Amino acid sequence: MAAQQTPANQSNVFRAASDYFSTPVIVQDKDGKFVPDLKQDEFKIYEDGVLQKIATFWPIIGGRQMSGLGTTATRPVMEGLILPSTRPPTDTSGRMFIVFIDDLHLQPGDTPRIKDLLKQVRDKLVHENDLVGFVSSGKSSIEIDPSYDYGHKRFNEAINRVMGGGLTPSEILAGAAMEGAEGPTGLRYNAHTAFATAFDMIDQLAKIPDRRKAFVYVSNGYDFNPFKESRFQKIKDFYATSDGQTNPTTNADGSPNSDAEQGQKDLDSLRQEEYNKRTEFSIADLVNEVAQLARAAQRANVTFYPIDPRGLIAGGDMTLTEKISYADWRDLHMTQISTLTTLAEETGGFCTCMMNDFDRALKRIDAEMSDYYTIGYFTSNPDPLRIKRLVKIEVTRPGLQVPIYRSEYLLPRPAKRPK
Repeated sequence: MAAQQTPANQSNVFRAASDYFSTPVIVQDKDGKFVPDLKQDEFKIYEDGVLQKIATFWPIIGGRQMSGLGTTATRPVMEGLILPSTRPPTDTSGRMFIVFIDDLHLQPGDTPRIKDLLKQVRDKLVHENDLVGFVSSGKSSIEIDPSYDYGHKRFNEAINRVMGGGLTPSEILAGAAMEGAEGPTGLRYNAHTAFATAFDMIDQLAKIPDRRKAFVYVSNGYDFNPFKESRFQKIKDFYATSDGQTNPTTNADGSPNSDAEQGQKDLDSLRQEEYNKRTEFSIADLVNEVAQLARAAQRANVTFYPIDPRGLIAGGDMTLTEKISYADWRDLHMTQISTLTTLAEETGGFCTCMMNDFDRALKRIDAEMSDYYTIGYFTSNPDPLRIKRLVKIEVTRPGLQVPIYRSEYLLPRPAKRPK
């Protein structure tokens, strides 16, 4: 009788959820060397402080998955729903590189140096059995999907098309008087374009599980408020010229005019206050955008390896006709390098900045991408409302450290039910 009273358009729905999480793990000894002989039972993985049962364990040595030494994930049996068993991946290359050429933040005059850097990346980091893709943020118009690049044909194509297109210091100062409410509008637009391009690539990489993914980030870094004092001087000069006040602090006979001098000081103070209000949130905005990009990379299990092709920076550009103080140059370089360093440190990579030894850095990236463990589990926490999960991995063998792994992840938000 109860079954007959069930509406015809209503059906019983059986649901089962089993969220799978995996991460590459690098274990090092006290000398910082990779330890390749660990077994599955020597790892302990916790989610929100709760010990999890390891379902996937694969050693990756030399960029290749070691067959016969790992275990394949088997999804837990859930009542009401039978799911097919997971097939092992057929492609086990294990290494994937995305070369992001942020040409909107690379100086046109540095183009030959950028090409030389990319040739070193091609010859010393990327092997023929690696998956490699290319994308640029601006005028170079490079977009090459990840694939096996035998003979480095696609790499050479990307190198030939590279052209720095960032705003030069002269262009930044020339547009100082026409700035928007948040400072130099061109810089903000270029940064948003670069971040949006990086976000798109990260979204695509997030769909690729059980593989270590490197984001080689070639850029000079970011600063929303460069040459602060020099730009303000340009603004004062512009208003003085436009008002016709070429020398307002003296009388016609050349004697000092105290009233005009005080008035000029008051006007400069007012303009300085207005200028400071315009740019006071530039650092906070920049930190927020860089943090969002780093968090997206963490969720997608992507490691950032920023490289600044300028190498060791000794000072400012002495070829400029504009006078820029040493303090302005110092603040610019410190802010730019700090953004790249943050992206690296927050995603488990390192920044090749303020150094000329690219060869040593590329060898380190190669080592970190070649030797690691892939560990995965099906979470035992059934609460779908706990979106953010914190992960901690330990090893039982004494004297070892686990510096690199994915320390958090987000559950996919449930799709809206059709009405």
